[in-house]
Amino acid sequence: MRIETYGQQLEITPALQEYVESKLKRLDRHFDQPIEVRVQLAVAKPDHRAEATVTVPGKTLHADAAGENMYAAIDVLADKLNRLILKHKEKQQDRYAPRAVSDAL
Repeated sequence: MRIETYGQQLEITPALQEYVESKLKRLDRHFDQPIEVRVQLAVAKPDHRAEATVTVPGKTLHADAAGENMYAAIDVLADKLNRLILKHKEKQQDRYAPRAVSDAL
């Protein structure tokens, strides 16, 4: 998994970089193939904003979150991305699931 973190008029400290990577590492367990994550951190007073775009095989997912501090925004973002990926995987499994004979009639 490749995580690219950048700030919009905000300097990304090593602590923020490490926190983003530790929170988003859990997304990697859902896929066998490598995925890319682009995270943008910004301050829009009074909120701190975190946005991410995840490129998974066959789709691009996007989520954003806001919080009273950057760490809270990253936590909410990680949870949203996890739910989006699980939803995407469910749709993929439903698409390729064999249909019962009664469904075809």
